Amino acid sequence: MLTIRANKGTMRLQRKFSMTRHAEFTRTRNHGKAKAGRFLVLSYLEDIELPHHKLGVIVTRKVGNAVTRNLLRRRIHAICAKHLPSADGKKYLVTVLRWRAPEATFSELETDWLKQARRLGILVA
Repeated sequence: MLTIRANKGTMRLQRKFSMTRHAEFTRTRNHGKAKAGRFLVLSYLEDIELPHHKLGVIVTRKVGNAVTRNLLRRRIHAICAKHLPSADGKKYLVTVLRWRAPEATFSELETDWLKQARRLGILVA
């Protein structure tokens, strides 16, 4: 089950659920399916050999300073922790945040992520 744990006062995604290699990001973006929304682009690649979902978040410097980028990363991790346990299959998921993302509230970001996930067939209903 996808969880976020507290670690010395910070909230972070457990390492086993995070993409850690550049090759995972590249393969997902190049060979997977993607849908773009107002605030983000969601890509996924299904892999039956994975024991669980693996998530990656890409936030460029165009989006804002380090504080803003980290806030957006934490928001995406929280959204995924909330909604991915109900998803079927094992997938690599990459969320690329767009330059408009800092102006979005948490609920707008969540709505956009859910919309793209449904369009890709990651979540049902």
